[in-house]
Amino acid sequence: MANSNNNRFYSCNNCWNPVALKEDLLSKAFVVIFENLVLIMFKSKFEKQLITGKFTIADIYCIKCGQVLGWKYFRAHDPKQAYKEGNYIIERAKLFKGN
Repeated sequence: MANSNNNRFYSCNNCWNPVALKEDLLSKAFVVIFENLVLIMFKSKFEKQLITGKFTIADIYCIKCGQVLGWKYFRAHDPKQAYKEGNYIIERAKLFKGN
């Protein structure tokens, strides 16, 4: 995936494992929102109260080094936040922007 089609990618800042293509980037404020990620894993889902409401989420980890990168939204308890469902959040500080 890394740069096979001249695509820019984002990598884990700890081990440089590629985790997302730039084309899947949805937003990049304090956190980065992606539609798809690769080479990551997540564990059990849990309920968490965030600033924008209550969600069912799971932490996501780099599959290579195990660093927690962020989380995946599975369910928004507020219908107004449902657009987040299925998306991934990664803290900008946990990413390295590749080629």
